[in-house]
Formats: sequence, C-alpha cells, structure tokens
Amino acid sequence: MPLTFLIEFLDELVFGIREAAWPLIRNDLGLTYVQIGVLLTVPDLVSAAVEPAIGILGDTRRRGALILAGGLFFTLSLVVTALSGRFEILLLSFILFYPASGAFVSLSQANLMDSDPERHEQNMARWTFAGSLGVAAGPLVLTGVIWAGFGWRTAFAAAAVLALVLALQVRRGAVTLAAPAEIPEQGFIAGLREALRALRRKEVLRWLLLLEFSDLMLDILLGFLALYMVDVGGTTPVQAGLAVGVWSLVGLLGDFLLIPLLERVRGLAYLRVSVVVELVLFPVFLLTDSFAGKLVTLGLLGLFNAGWYSILKGRLYSSLPGRSGTVIALNNLAGLVFTLVPLGIGLLAERYGLGTAMWALLLGPAALLVGIAGRIRE
Repeated sequence: MPLTFLIEFLDELVFGIREAAWPLIRNDLGLTYVQIGVLLTVPDLVSAAVEPAIGILGDTRRRGALILAGGLFFTLSLVVTALSGRFEILLLSFILFYPASGAFVSLSQANLMDSDPERHEQNMARWTFAGSLGVAAGPLVLTGVIWAGFGWRTAFAAAAVLALVLALQVRRGAVTLAAPAEIPEQGFIAGLREALRALRRKEVLRWLLLLEFSDLMLDILLGFLALYMVDVGGTTPVQAGLAVGVWSLVGLLGDFLLIPLLERVRGLAYLRVSVVVELVLFPVFLLTDSFAGKLVTLGLLGLFNAGWYSILKGRLYSSLPGRSGTVIALNNLAGLVFTLVPLGIGLLAERYGLGTAMWALLLGPAALLVGIAGRIRE
C-alpha cells in the first residue's frame, strides 16, 4: 500500500480505536455526556480555525514541510492521549490531534488529488477504502489489546509508534509531491482571497454543505454508536465494540465494492439510491429492540452509506480543479457550521436521553436527498 494510503489508514485506525473505546474512556475518566460532546466539538472548532490556513499554504511549496510537521504533531498528540489521566488532558490531546491530522492526512489527500485530476471520485474511493480498513482494524486492535491484558491507552501508544514511522518516511522523501496545476506561487493573503471567492460559487457551496450533512450518518453516528449500544441497547462494552466492528467491516466491504462500481455507474445515481435506503434503515435500527436485529440493520446501514464521502468529496475537488489545498481550507470553513453538532447531540441526550437524540441524525440523508435531486435535474 503506497505511503499516502498508509497515512489515511493510520488516521482512521486511531479513529476506530477511539470510537470503540469510548465506554472504557468514559468509565476510566468519569466523563459525562456533555464532556464527551465537548471532546467531540471543541477540537473541531479549533481545527476549523487553524486548518483553513494549512490548506491555503498547502497550495504552495510548503506542502511537504506541512505534511512532515503534521506527522510529528500527530505522533505527539497520540502520546498525550495515552498518558491522559483526566478530562482536561484528554481534551488537550484532541485539540492537538485534529489540526495535526489536517496537515498530515488532509494534505496527503490533496496531494493525491493533484496527482490525477481526471479521476477524483475513483481515487477518493481508493482513499476511503484505505481509511475503512483502518476503521475496521481499530476495534479489533482494541479488543486484542484488552484480551492481552492491557488497557485502551496501550492501543493509542502503539498507534503513536506507527505514526512516527510514517512521519520519518515522509522525511526521507517517500511521498512524491504533486504541484497544484497551473497555480502560480502566491502568498497566504492572496490564497485566502481566492478561497473566499470560491466559497461564493454555487457549485462549490453545494458540495461543501452536502459533504457536511452526510457526516451525520457517518462519523457523528459512529461517534455515539458504542455509547448508544451500551446505554440504550443495554449491551456490554464488548458487545458495543462488536457493533462498531460490524459497522466498520461491512462499510469496508461497501467501500471495496465501490471502486469497480464507479468505473461503470455515475456516482450521483448510486448516491441517490443509497440515501433513500438509509432513510428507511435508520428508523428500523433505532426501533429494533434485539441485539441481533440492531447488528443486522447496522450492517446494512454501513453497507449503503459506503461511497457518500468519496463521491461528495470527489465532486468538491472537481469543482475547484488544481486547488486541492483550497478545497481543504473551504471544507474546514464549512465545518465551522457543523462543529457544534456533536455537542448538540450530547445536550439532547443529557436532557431527553440518547435514544431520542439519535433521531436528529436523519437530517443528514434528508438533506442529501434534496441536494442530489436538484443536481440531477440540472
């Protein structure tokens, strides 16, 4: 697997470990739902303020240095996570991790997009598959570490070692940098002005918003999934980890099947069908009482939302050809609007219960259905 895809694999491996470990982290540090919402929100806010600058600078000759620096800070943040003993330290590690991932991982993705501008959706499908491998491996790694007699901290420490190895490979020149196509070297202020002008374009704004809404049924759902299975589904933390594993493994299968599918079928046509299926499946998942029933519907949810990120992000890159760093910047600016969503879910869960709060995630596929229908008509 090329180094670029290994970087994405590691990023999602850490994500998979964290999402499966939430019940263990919550019990170890004595976290409340609101604190968990803060942990999922505040780092996003900080990242959304920092990463636009990283993206704009990524369209300059500084791209390689930024990827390397991101890898080193990525490693440091994982070490701090493994050592955290209370809420404040864990929050600090997440605040460090998010922008580090932006430089290390997001700019690696931008570099991949610039390397072949004619195949954005197809390369995004391959990128997403590498990430899905990481997400699927995360709960398995955590389960193996616990089975071996260690805690969740050991899993993060092991990920830190792998991150350092990859960062050193970047330092040795293992990543070939693709210069943004036909974009002259420019300063930060000029790049910021170009990004703001692009943000006013209807096509760019459409894909930015749809990409953010899609996350309600992707990362945000996954962020609360283990807690939902324990607190609402009545499962054990081990069973919750199994549920996350089922979601991840079936999603991995879907991402793998998407690679040849996009060579034959229009991405938007597939996306429209999958959104309708998700609108039916998610209420079934929430209303099903049995653990087996939830696992089955959860697996189907993971299968049919495969490709959402790849197709929407590919469309966003294609709307700004040769400006992949700017796409990263705009994506983070748009994310400012949605960074409060996990905190909002946490507040709803604290007041009305997590089972009720999860219904708000249906806004994601509903928004996609409306937005995609408008694009197909055009």
